[in-house]
Amino acid sequence: MNQQPVFIALQATDDTRPIIEAIEADNPHATVHRFPAMVKIDAPGRLEINRATIEALIGRDWEIQELQLGLISLGGTIEETEDQFLLAWR
Repeated sequence: MNQQPVFIALQATDDTRPIIEAIEADNPHATVHRFPAMVKIDAPGRLEINRATIEALIGRDWEIQELQLGLISLGGTIEETEDQFLLAWR
């Protein structure tokens, strides 16, 4: 498995807080860097963003495309399904 680092940077807003919390829960190997206006999450190899985890936190249906609303930048190859957004170098 490729361990080259991947990252995602999100705006630090009320809407992205549960997304960030879900990323932390699903990726215990990740490192979270908090700044006043953004949160950058780095991980060796891969980062998973799972729709079910976010829905459990916010208590409503959530579409993966909603991630784009708070996205600043990312590094990695994207694989996206209805249930998961995956960053990993391929």
